Amino acid sequence: MPAKQTLRTCPNGHQYYKSSDCPTCPQCEAEVRPAEGFLSQLSAPARRALQNQGIQTLAQLANHSEKEILALHGMGPASIPTLKSALSEKGLAFKK
Repeated sequence: MPAKQTLRTCPNGHQYYKSSDCPTCPQCEAEVRPAEGFLSQLSAPARRALQNQGIQTLAQLANHSEKEILALHGMGPASIPTLKSALSEKGLAFKK
Protein backbone atom coordinates (compact mmCIF):
# COMPACT_ATOMS: atom_id res chain seq x y z
CA MET A 1 0.00 0.00 0.00
CA PRO A 2 1.49 3.37 -1.02
CA ALA A 3 2.26 5.91 1.68
CA LYS A 4 -0.23 8.73 2.11
CA GLN A 5 0.85 11.94 0.42
CA THR A 6 0.44 15.23 2.21
CA LEU A 7 0.10 18.66 0.68
CA ARG A 8 2.97 20.95 1.64
CA THR A 9 3.94 24.52 0.95
CA CYS A 10 7.59 25.55 0.76
CA PRO A 11 8.90 28.94 2.01
CA ASN A 12 8.70 30.20 -1.59
CA GLY A 13 4.97 29.43 -1.75
CA HIS A 14 5.12 26.37 -4.03
CA GLN A 15 2.61 23.68 -3.17
CA TYR A 16 3.48 20.03 -3.67
CA TYR A 17 2.56 16.56 -2.41
CA LYS A 18 5.05 14.27 -0.70
CA SER A 19 4.75 10.93 1.06
CA SER A 20 8.18 11.04 2.73
CA ASP A 21 9.50 13.37 5.40
CA CYS A 22 11.92 14.94 2.91
CA PRO A 23 11.47 18.73 3.12
CA THR A 24 12.78 19.48 -0.38
CA CYS A 25 10.37 21.27 -2.70
CA PRO A 26 10.50 19.70 -6.19
CA GLN A 27 9.88 23.03 -7.92
CA CYS A 28 12.62 24.85 -5.98
CA GLU A 29 14.97 21.94 -6.66
CA ALA A 30 14.28 22.11 -10.40
CA GLU A 31 15.05 25.84 -10.37
CA VAL A 32 18.51 25.35 -8.83
CA ARG A 33 19.53 22.30 -10.89
CA PRO A 34 22.58 23.16 -13.04
CA ALA A 35 21.96 23.13 -16.79
CA GLU A 36 25.40 21.71 -17.58
CA GLY A 37 28.48 20.23 -16.00
CA PHE A 38 28.96 17.10 -13.96
CA LEU A 39 26.57 18.23 -11.21
CA SER A 40 23.72 18.38 -13.75
CA GLN A 41 24.11 14.63 -14.36
CA LEU A 42 23.50 13.67 -10.73
CA SER A 43 20.33 13.09 -8.76
CA ALA A 44 19.30 15.94 -6.48
CA PRO A 45 20.39 14.18 -3.25
CA ALA A 46 23.81 13.33 -4.70
CA ARG A 47 24.27 16.86 -6.04
CA ARG A 48 23.32 18.38 -2.67
CA ALA A 49 25.70 15.99 -0.89
CA LEU A 50 28.61 17.34 -2.92
CA GLN A 51 27.49 20.96 -2.71
CA ASN A 52 27.10 20.72 1.06
CA GLN A 53 30.78 19.74 1.20
CA GLY A 54 31.76 22.69 -1.02
CA ILE A 55 32.49 20.45 -4.02
CA GLN A 56 31.54 22.46 -7.10
CA THR A 57 34.27 21.44 -9.58
CA LEU A 58 35.88 18.25 -10.78
CA ALA A 59 39.23 19.43 -9.42
CA GLN A 60 37.65 19.71 -5.97
CA LEU A 61 36.06 16.27 -6.38
CA ALA A 62 39.46 14.77 -7.30
CA ASN A 63 40.76 15.83 -3.87
CA HIS A 64 38.52 13.19 -2.28
CA SER A 65 38.58 9.41 -2.34
CA GLU A 66 35.70 7.36 -3.68
CA LYS A 67 35.14 6.06 -0.14
CA GLU A 68 34.86 9.63 1.24
CA ILE A 69 32.32 10.57 -1.42
CA LEU A 70 30.24 7.44 -0.87
CA ALA A 71 30.10 8.23 2.85
CA LEU A 72 28.27 11.51 2.20
CA HIS A 73 24.59 11.54 3.11
CA GLY A 74 22.63 11.47 -0.14
CA MET A 75 25.38 9.94 -2.25
CA GLY A 76 24.66 6.46 -3.54
CA PRO A 77 26.73 3.93 -5.47
CA ALA A 78 24.79 4.64 -8.67
CA SER A 79 26.40 8.10 -8.85
CA ILE A 80 29.99 6.84 -8.75
CA PRO A 81 30.20 5.73 -12.44
CA THR A 82 28.92 9.16 -13.50
CA LEU A 83 31.51 10.88 -11.34
CA LYS A 84 34.33 8.60 -12.52
CA SER A 85 33.41 9.26 -16.15
CA ALA A 86 33.33 13.02 -15.62
CA LEU A 87 36.69 12.92 -13.84
CA SER A 88 38.21 10.72 -16.55
CA GLU A 89 37.11 13.09 -19.32
CA LYS A 90 39.24 15.79 -17.67
CA GLY A 91 42.20 13.50 -16.97
CA LEU A 92 41.36 13.34 -13.27
CA ALA A 93 40.52 10.54 -10.83
CA PHE A 94 39.47 10.06 -7.23
CA LYS A 95 42.25 10.42 -4.66
CA LYS A 96 43.78 7.06 -3.71
